[in-house]
Amino acid sequence: MFKNTQSRYGVVSIGLHWLTALAVLGLFALGVWMVELTYYSPWYKRAPDIHKSIGVLLMVVTLCRLLWRWLNPAPKALPEHKRWEKLAAGLMHRLLYLMLLGILISGYLISTADGRAIGVFSLVELPSLGLLFEGQADIAGRVHQYLAYGFIALVVLHAIGAIKHHLLDRDATLKRMLNIKEIQ
Repeated sequence: MFKNTQSRYGVVSIGLHWLTALAVLGLFALGVWMVELTYYSPWYKRAPDIHKSIGVLLMVVTLCRLLWRWLNPAPKALPEHKRWEKLAAGLMHRLLYLMLLGILISGYLISTADGRAIGVFSLVELPSLGLLFEGQADIAGRVHQYLAYGFIALVVLHAIGAIKHHLLDRDATLKRMLNIKEIQ
């Protein structure tokens, strides 16, 4: 099933969701690790280059994901979900998208404040807009860091919610995102 239906996610939505999850967790781990590197580490330049390259690719995936979601709406909430659960899920998803976009944009602003483009695995370059405001790299760096930690906290809550639906409520919420059919 390529597209979403009223009751299930399609393979494109599922693939984009899990690709995003993998990239976000990898970027977060890499980011936490790389800020502790010293100038003499062989990874001092390589780790940020990898982080930036994956970040640019994640921006492309995120924009594709938002376009896909707009063209192909998500399945309807399960009838057994309470009103507060539907509201919380909607708010959670909006916050996740907004924070992810904030992280990606602030990362771009950090990396291009000096006027240099961002190389994406030495294949293409994302051009710089240059210095847009005074203290851009420092301000964007703080925003990037705080949003990243907040985002990971929301990701943990999101995962807890999915596990709660699966183990406690025993509904199909998680199965829909794993594309597992209900066992009758």
